[in-house]
Amino acid sequence: MGAYLIYYIIILIIPIWAQFKVKNTFNKYTKVQSTSGMTGAEVARRILDENGLYDVRVLEHNGFLSDHYNPANKTVNLSTDNYFGGSISGTAVAAHEVGHAIQDKQGYAALRFRHSLVPVANIGTNASWIFIMIGLFSHLSGMLLLGIILMSLGVLFQLITLPVEFNASSRAMDQIVTLGIINNREEHEARKVLNAAALTYVAAAAVAVLELLRLLFIFSNMSNNNRQ
Repeated sequence: MGAYLIYYIIILIIPIWAQFKVKNTFNKYTKVQSTSGMTGAEVARRILDENGLYDVRVLEHNGFLSDHYNPANKTVNLSTDNYFGGSISGTAVAAHEVGHAIQDKQGYAALRFRHSLVPVANIGTNASWIFIMIGLFSHLSGMLLLGIILMSLGVLFQLITLPVEFNASSRAMDQIVTLGIINNREEHEARKVLNAAALTYVAAAAVAVLELLRLLFIFSNMSNNNRQ
């Protein structure tokens, strides 16, 4: 019982800590204005145009840290503060989202694989716990295994997200440095923003893997008991 309590505390603390880190870092550098004076929207437009992505639009999007690139309609969506603001945080986030647009243009393999996983990962994640709960309460190892297999699709999606996000951040830093959007001091600060944001994906993947391993351990024990 004590081990399970520690486990649940750990998987609860990991995402909370990651969210605290990213919000704290983002808020800190939102107060630091970029010397270029460019808004996030201008940064995104500049990088897009430099990479020949004239058809990709930059849009304002409601919500705190809701920034994202939508490959379906080719839009870079920036939260209001990042869209209109000229902070280091806004610059880094805008460049990161454009990094995904550049990945899309170049056919980055990990991004394409992640996109192909979206429908099956959603179905697997939503349906997995139905079979897992049936298996756990009914002591049916087959049902539990089916739930684990479905859940693994969601875990795979979380894992493939990591190289996609890290690569987008790497592309972002290359772009804002090469184009002179930030100076040497700001490069260090922008990198801190991107590294903090990456923690949320690392935390989500870590929690998903830990939960999958826990269920595999339960399945192993249940299968051994059923054979006895």
